[in-house]
Amino acid sequence: MRNDDIKTKRILNLVATLPAFGAADLAPLGEKKASLNIILSRQMKRGTMVRLRRNLYVTRSYLDTAERRGFFSDYVEFAANTLYRPSYLSLDYVLHEHNMLTEIPRNITSVGLRKTEQLSNDLGIFIYHKIKEELFVGFNMIKKGNFSICKATKAKALFDFLYFRKRLLVDKRAVEELRLNLDEFSKSDFTELAGYLTLEKSPRMKEIINWLK
Repeated sequence: MRNDDIKTKRILNLVATLPAFGAADLAPLGEKKASLNIILSRQMKRGTMVRLRRNLYVTRSYLDTAERRGFFSDYVEFAANTLYRPSYLSLDYVLHEHNMLTEIPRNITSVGLRKTEQLSNDLGIFIYHKIKEELFVGFNMIKKGNFSICKATKAKALFDFLYFRKRLLVDKRAVEELRLNLDEFSKSDFTELAGYLTLEKSPRMKEIINWLK
C-alpha cells in the first residue's frame, strides 16, 4: 500500500464518527498541514468527504448514516450552529416549524453576532443575519440525540423576522401581506415579544407589533 493511501486510511478512520472536523482534529496524525490539505482535496473530488465551509469537513459516509438512521435534519441544525459561531436558528426556519409561515423556507436561517453571511454546501443554503449584542437573546439550547442545538423561541423568531424587515414594513398592509399565522401565538408569547421590544427601544418596532395585533 502506498504511503499516501496509508495516510488517507488513517484520516478516514480518525474522522469517520465526527459530525464535523478540521485540520486541528487531524493533529494526532502528526502530518504537515500541506500534506493533509492535499489528501482532503483529493477525497472531496472522490466524493468521500464534503466541505461544509473553509477548513471544515464531514465524511459522506457520516451523512449517509444520518440519512439512514433518521437524524439528518437534526444534523443540519447542528451544522447551522457550527458553521457560524455564535449563532442560533431563527426567523423563517423556526417560524415555519411552529406553522406560522405558509411557505416552506428555502434556506436555513440563523442570527449571529458576526457579519451577515451566506454559506452554501451539500446540506443547503445557510443565511446568517447579524444582530446587536443586546438582542442576542431569546434562544434555548435544545438536546437532539447527540447534538446540542441553539434555537430561538417562537416569540424571538417572530421578533427577529420582523426586526430584519422593519424598513420594508411601512404600514399595516405590509405587515398583513406577510400572512403570518398567529393562531398558535399565545398571550405569554406576546408578553415575551414585548420584552424584546423593551430591549430594542425603537418606536418603529412597537408600531409594527401593534399592526400585527
